[in-house]
Amino acid sequence: MKLVEAIVKPFKLEEIKDALLEIGIQGMTVSEVKGFGRQKGHKETYRGQEYTIEFVPKVKIEVAVKDAQVPRVIEAIMTAAKTGSIGDGKIFVRELSDVVRIRTGETGELAL
Repeated sequence: MKLVEAIVKPFKLEEIKDALLEIGIQGMTVSEVKGFGRQKGHKETYRGQEYTIEFVPKVKIEVAVKDAQVPRVIEAIMTAAKTGSIGDGKIFVRELSDVVRIRTGETGELAL
């Protein structure tokens, strides 16, 4: 089992959600996060004052999946999230040692 984490632009969330639902992913966790990568923030002007926004708003999507689903999940996220401009985001894949469904007590892949 794997945990696929994607850090993406917030306005892409609906497209990514729809792409994941289309390939049969039934659940995900979404968090609003801030960060920066190579772009190192950006400058904005407010009331004539220029200031630097160092941490850019992003959305973090977490999806727990079976090993065999990982390539399709990555492809779906990449296709839906890509704008072709800097700051499109990153995808991380982590190993999950176990999952437990609290309501039923199911464990492992049955809990997904």
